[in-house]
Amino acid sequence: MSIALSSAVRFRHLSIMLVLFTSTALSSCGMDDVRRPMADVGSGDTSVASQSLAREESTQVTAEEPQQQSTPQTDEFATQQPEVLSVPDAEQQPDRIIVPDAPQVAEPKPYSLPESEPASDDAESYGYAGGIRDPIARGQSAFAMSGSDIACRTQLKQLGVVFQEREPINDGGVCKIDHPLTVSGFASGRIRLKPSATLNCQMTLAFARWVKGDLAPSTRLRYLSGINTIHQASSYSCRTMSSQRGRSMSEHSKGNALDISKITLNNGKDIQVQKPGWFSFRQRGLLNTVRSDACDYFSTVLGPGYDRFHRTHFHFDLMQRRSGRRACR
Repeated sequence: MSIALSSAVRFRHLSIMLVLFTSTALSSCGMDDVRRPMADVGSGDTSVASQSLAREESTQVTAEEPQQQSTPQTDEFATQQPEVLSVPDAEQQPDRIIVPDAPQVAEPKPYSLPESEPASDDAESYGYAGGIRDPIARGQSAFAMSGSDIACRTQLKQLGVVFQEREPINDGGVCKIDHPLTVSGFASGRIRLKPSATLNCQMTLAFARWVKGDLAPSTRLRYLSGINTIHQASSYSCRTMSSQRGRSMSEHSKGNALDISKITLNNGKDIQVQKPGWFSFRQRGLLNTVRSDACDYFSTVLGPGYDRFHRTHFHFDLMQRRSGRRACR
């Protein structure tokens, strides 16, 4: 019995020493803050002793806590204030924009086209457009013309027509000519037109062909003399037919008509366009030939004997009719 009690006491002492050794080892490893549950080893007495030992340790821990709380630890990074760098105040200057100086460029001198002298009525040259002093400023350019207008002017030069380009005419409505010409002569200036007529190119071309193909040969055949001057009574004019109110606009308002009142020959004889006398055979024959042959060049030919408005002149025009018929009276 005594041997059993002594063995129990030894075992209890061994357990206590083991617990103390374990706690000492844990404390030396820096695990003071980690609370470990005490193991319940052995009999009831052993558990009581272990509980009393645990209470002693807790008492020591509580006694050490005020010392730790008395010296509060502060976070090194939390208490450290950022260092503020002081920047010297800049001088207060008004806001301004600095623009670099632009390089000096010499201003170009304005270019002016050489002025062309207007052609006189007695000019011997033909077929060259003149009179436009500044075609760029006035909008007169060959590139603004259609292909037919350019081809027409080329044919006028080949026929020896003396003409000048003019500014566009626009008097409102149908009274306009996009590329008008001032015509002053034919046959390289040997046949003059007085006064100068304002026409479109197509009408000028038709009249030049008629003068060369029929009028000049017929006059030379009957009077044995060439033509010196053709006197015109009306070219471009913004008006109605025969200047009568209520009638349609005349072809004159488009530069598409020309009226002839007299022909002067080189021998000085004047041939008036009017109803000839009883014994004026050559004059009657010439006027009848003009009336009939001119229908090959114009769509309208009206002369003496048609009405009271055409008793003193021939009227030629290029009116476009839907039926395509020609009026020669």
